Amino acid sequence: MTKNTEITRLTPRGHMDILSRLEVSQLKQGNVDGGLYETFRRCSLAVLNVDSKTDDAREVLEQHRDFEIRVVQQERGVKLEIGNAPESAFVDGRIMVGIQEQLFAVLRDVPYVKNKIASNKIFDMESSEGLTNVVFHILRNARVLIPETDPDLVVCWGGHSIKRLEYDYCKEVGYQLGLRSLNICTGCGPGAMKAPMKGAAIGHNKQRIQQRRYVGLTEPGIIAAESPNPIVNELVILPDIEKRLEAFVRAGHGIIVFPGGVGTTEEILYLLGILVNPKNRHIPFPLILTGPESARAYFKQIDEFIKLTLGPEAQEFYSIIIDDPVKVACEIAAGLQSVRQFRREHSDAYYFNWILSIDQQFQKPFEPSHENVESLVISRDQPLHLLAADLRRVFSAIVAGNVKDDGIRRIEQHGPFKICGETELMQALDALLHSFVEQERMKVPGISYTPCYYLHNQ
Repeated sequence: MTKNTEITRLTPRGHMDILSRLEVSQLKQGNVDGGLYETFRRCSLAVLNVDSKTDDAREVLEQHRDFEIRVVQQERGVKLEIGNAPESAFVDGRIMVGIQEQLFAVLRDVPYVKNKIASNKIFDMESSEGLTNVVFHILRNARVLIPETDPDLVVCWGGHSIKRLEYDYCKEVGYQLGLRSLNICTGCGPGAMKAPMKGAAIGHNKQRIQQRRYVGLTEPGIIAAESPNPIVNELVILPDIEKRLEAFVRAGHGIIVFPGGVGTTEEILYLLGILVNPKNRHIPFPLILTGPESARAYFKQIDEFIKLTLGPEAQEFYSIIIDDPVKVACEIAAGLQSVRQFRREHSDAYYFNWILSIDQQFQKPFEPSHENVESLVISRDQPLHLLAADLRRVFSAIVAGNVKDDGIRRIEQHGPFKICGETELMQALDALLHSFVEQERMKVPGISYTPCYYLHNQ
């Protein structure tokens, strides 16, 4: 792992308000203010660690233990000083402009969440409305919410370590979206998150579209395992996975799901859990699952898992399109027109989906401890949307055990997570997870996988 040992000084790029001296002092190494510096350092390292070949957050942190970053207060603003940064962020000794912008996005978001959100009593963290307001304010501060624009932001979900054939397909879909003047939002990482942005960039260029948007939404726990790709020109660091997921469905207008693994399944269950809620069934939200011909069996298994767990009712909210990028782009574009008409009729904003009702079960941060995982209720003796919420937490825990620093340490200390539930549901879950392991969707291909979980029938 080569590093740039020179001290690099950077001035702000992109959207970032100036910082106060208090905020600068909070970001100093050794400050006792709740580990804010360490969060800032980890997120900054992830941004610089572009094109990383590992999805193990702890491995990234250990490889770059000597990485340092410092915020320098000046009368006319701030600068960043970085040392021992990954060499991949530099071209001929100069840091890439896109990465420089992303670094200052981290500097913008991390103190903002601490000082303007977490410490502000105006936000009611115990109510659904209050948690939605938190997401709104973070996105607004990052200038992601743009009024007076038509619904055109397509969220693309999928795996960070997909095979080349799947990557090329994702890129072709992105290209077709770009030709239709649609913008892209992803989890900001590599694989199925990078490919549609790359394809859309070509389509946008052919259409001579200047105001092109490649929005990346992430959170501190996952960013080291899925370093932002440099195509992202609007990076936002949400404080946790739940607010990240809500940001996708509040700011996005339609969703395309590409092949992935447990993280992608978590996202699917999150959205379906919201859509099956009786309060939301009248709200149009285009959702397409798609991949090349080689992914047909993958989506068939996802579809079967949804049928066995959430039932045929949940299957009505999505369509599966195999090996047809043009059809995907046409159908999502038509779906966005339905979204536009609905929002117009109901006086809802185009830039933020206020009408969508999200239960607190999907909003409250879930800590994937062994006790919390074992206490999840994987049973059909509850409303569908609440079952979906607990299933989503199961996959969130597996993501943590696979790639997140804290999750990996928990597994090492206490062994695999114990996941309990109805026999039929556990069998469906086991079949799906086993297929992910066989298809190398749990880790970067070529790395053997040891499950961080075991299933128990109740």
